[in-house]
Amino acid sequence: MSAEGPMPTSEPPPRRPKARKTNQQQVLVYVVLTLVLSFATVWASRIMLRNTETLTFAVGDANSEEARFAAKLADVLKTNASRLKIKVVNNPDNAKAIAQFERRQADLAILRTDGKVPTRARTMAILEHDLVLLLGPGNKKIKSLGELKKKKIAVAAQSDSALAFVRSILDLPDGSEAAARVQMAPQGATLDKLLAPGGYGAVVAIVHASKAVRDKAYEQVARRGGFTLNAIDEVKVLSRKFPGISEETLSAGTLSSAPEIPDDDLDTIGLEWLLVTQSRMAASTAGELARTIYENKSGLGLDNGFATRIEPASTDKDAFVMAHPGAADYINDDTKSFMDKYSDVMYLGAGALSVIGSIFAAIYTKITRIAPEKASELSTAILDIGERIEHAHSLDELESLQDELESILRGAVIGLRDGTISMDGLDTFKLGYEFVRDDIGMRRDYLKRHAADTAKAPRDDAAAPHDDSNVVVVKTAHSA
Repeated sequence: MSAEGPMPTSEPPPRRPKARKTNQQQVLVYVVLTLVLSFATVWASRIMLRNTETLTFAVGDANSEEARFAAKLADVLKTNASRLKIKVVNNPDNAKAIAQFERRQADLAILRTDGKVPTRARTMAILEHDLVLLLGPGNKKIKSLGELKKKKIAVAAQSDSALAFVRSILDLPDGSEAAARVQMAPQGATLDKLLAPGGYGAVVAIVHASKAVRDKAYEQVARRGGFTLNAIDEVKVLSRKFPGISEETLSAGTLSSAPEIPDDDLDTIGLEWLLVTQSRMAASTAGELARTIYENKSGLGLDNGFATRIEPASTDKDAFVMAHPGAADYINDDTKSFMDKYSDVMYLGAGALSVIGSIFAAIYTKITRIAPEKASELSTAILDIGERIEHAHSLDELESLQDELESILRGAVIGLRDGTISMDGLDTFKLGYEFVRDDIGMRRDYLKRHAADTAKAPRDDAAAPHDDSNVVVVKTAHSA
């Protein structure tokens, strides 16, 4: 039996390894990027939306109560790191400030309800109440407002507008003799001098409620029997006739505790100081301003008592000056739910997630996604192994090819489980796998038989004469 020598081996081309990210890794990366970019978008949008907004505050001269309150409000907003800022604009008097507000050249102003109220004004807060005190000299009682028309009256107030107000509630025509008897109190005149014998028949004092409570001058004059505090019984009539008038009640001992004045609760009329804003102001801006004011009331009061008892604006539909909707929302619902507070952030975040997620989904689907490999495409690798079988001249080489074949099978099973390999062409893959597997088996049988024939050849030639020219070197295969 002749034995063939080993055929020269041709090295098959090396297989290029495939390095790629799995679809699951890509999805995870895109999910993380979507969340991070959505958060960044919401954060950046909130920063942009919180860009500083400057509100113009029209006030009187720099020493007026309105100007000092405006300066305190500006400081409070700055201290609270609010996005709102106040620009204080001074005028010769508060009437000029209201005119500037009416021309829409200012966002904020302070007015008293006996003055002209711009049609576009909306209330943010009630800063102060002014009390109308009807004082008579000594123990003389004044029974009605009609009785005042016959008396000489001194009006003790901070501004000359009070003179017109007293004449209007007494229904005194301009230029009449009775109107002429109503005069502004001389500058610096004390209550003692105004109520001295031979002086005025009555004093109408219009004072801040917060100041009246703390003013000891009333108690000092009362101890000397210097005046009588009279009720204004026409409160309801006057409040209907003049909508800016409020009904006020003085508790016993408000002006003096010893002697007690009044000695019982007493009805009178009053006026309100309102912080107003333009009706066009955004509800969010008005709400933020209202929140700052109400949460920092203690820091906004002036030393003379003005604005030390800030009250919420009236949200009634028939209020003299309607509350701004933004302020009303805060007043009526001071404790908002989590959804109310952060609904804008949640809507913005949902929108950002939707847009950014859609973008990444499109990128993943159209560009970076690794499409599932068809099972039939794996047949190429299997056939490549089949072509290399004939180059395997030992059982070791054949076992290496077997391992490769099994590796492809294992990868196909894993890919079918993970979705990276589709079912398309699975029958072709199975047919190729079985064909190459059987081919390997036949090659293995061949190599084993060849190894056995090679081992028998020396024994058959042992009896023959030794002839070097007939020696054929045979390379045996290692058994598996």
